[in-house]
Amino acid sequence: MGVSDNVNYFFDGLRATSWYLTAIDILLVALILYFAYLFLRETRAMRILYGLVILILLMLLGRFFNLVLLNWILGFVMTMLVVAIPVVFQPELRAALEKLGRSRFLTDFGVAPAAGDVVEEVLSAVEILSKQKIGALIVIQRKTGLREYVEQGTQIEATVSAELLLSIFFPKSPLHDGAIIIIGNKIVAAGAVLPTSDIASSSKLGMRHRAGIGITENSDAVAVMVSEETGSISLAAGGYIEKRIGVDRLKNRLVALLRSQ
Repeated sequence: MGVSDNVNYFFDGLRATSWYLTAIDILLVALILYFAYLFLRETRAMRILYGLVILILLMLLGRFFNLVLLNWILGFVMTMLVVAIPVVFQPELRAALEKLGRSRFLTDFGVAPAAGDVVEEVLSAVEILSKQKIGALIVIQRKTGLREYVEQGTQIEATVSAELLLSIFFPKSPLHDGAIIIIGNKIVAAGAVLPTSDIASSSKLGMRHRAGIGITENSDAVAVMVSEETGSISLAAGGYIEKRIGVDRLKNRLVALLRSQ
C-alpha cells in the first residue's frame, strides 16, 4: 500500500468511524507526536521533523484538492524517507527507544547516580588540566548503560578523585589518550575507545571532541573534554557540544544534567 493509499484510507476511516472514537484516535496520535517531539527536540533529527510536517501538510492539501501530480511526487518522496530515516537517524531512534523503555521501577538500583562530590572532584581535575593544557575526556553515565565501552577499556573500579583523574591523564600515562568512564561515584574504566561523531559540523574538531559528541549521540551520557592545544573546556550532551566554557558554567551544566536523569 502506497503513501497516497494510506492517506485515502485515513480519510475513509474518519468518515466510517463514530465521532467519539475519532476523537480518542486523534488524541492518542497527538500524545504520540508530543512525546516524539520531547524525544527529538534536542537532537539533529529535529531539523528533519519540521520538513516532514511540511510534507504531510502538502500531502493533505494535495488530497483535498485532488492534485494528482503533486500527490504522486510527495508519495514517492515520503516512501524514500520512510526507508532512509531509520538508517540516517539510527542513534537518535536508539536513544529514543532506550528512553522510552526506562522508568523508575526499571532503573538499575545497584548503580547510584553521580553525586555532588563527584562533580566537585571532576571540576577540580578539569580546572588543573585546563591550566596545564593536558588533554582529557571524561564521560559520566546517566541512565543509558555504558558497559560495552567499559569492557573495551582498562577496568579500574576506583572512587572518583581529582588526584586519580590527574594521574590517568598525565601525558606519559598509558591511558592518557582514551576516555575515563564514571558510573555513580566510581571510575570504572580508563583508556576507553568511544564512537566518534559523523556530523559534518564536528569534522573540524579533534578526535577527543568527536568521541565526546559521539558517545552522547549514542547514549544520554555527559562528556567533558579538555583540549591539549588550547586548554579550553568543552561539554557534550545529547549530541551537541558547548565549547570554551568556564569552570563555573561547567559546574552549573553538570549539576543540571545529572539532576534531570
